[in-house]
Amino acid sequence: MNGTADNGSRPADASAAILTVPNLISSIRILLIPVFTYLIVHRPTTLGGVALFAFVVATDWVDGVVARRTGQVSDLGKVLDPVADRLSIAAGLAALVIRGAFPLWAALLILVRDAAILIAGASLLAARRIRLDVRFVGKTATFCLMIAIPSISWADLGYPPAAAFLVIGWVCFAVGIVEYYIATGVYVVDIRRALAAAA
Repeated sequence: MNGTADNGSRPADASAAILTVPNLISSIRILLIPVFTYLIVHRPTTLGGVALFAFVVATDWVDGVVARRTGQVSDLGKVLDPVADRLSIAAGLAALVIRGAFPLWAALLILVRDAAILIAGASLLAARRIRLDVRFVGKTATFCLMIAIPSISWADLGYPPAAAFLVIGWVCFAVGIVEYYIATGVYVVDIRRALAAAA
């Protein structure tokens, strides 16, 4: 989907509702972030922490599907859903790197890209009341990385079947990270178009 100027009005398929089931799901995912972060870093509970982290990132699609099928798509939800995704990934990566379960270089490839998009994109768009819709390539990239991160970490921690998870994890990481940076280029073009249209 293309970036679109907000200009103070909402799209026809979104509402100003706050108390919706999808928003509740996204909020619960955010509230679980400090829980799985602590569990991962604390050695006796690392297994449970990785499992909870995998669950949180795996439910990325749930709030979106519920919103569309129940007609509860909202302006807040369109912000809350990707925020939950980004915060979950960032916190999980930080905890896994500290725990020694995920390579720092691989984590930085993800975190630096997210930080660049957040700083360069979100701040400019927010200042001009422009919202950028999520691209399909960005969602598939995130999906691949959400499989890759827990899988690689599970294998590096030595949990069985480590070999299978390691292969699955790095294949998904390779695909996901390439798509991640392709999506970045697409978003840069969308941002430039949206800013030009707003001007």
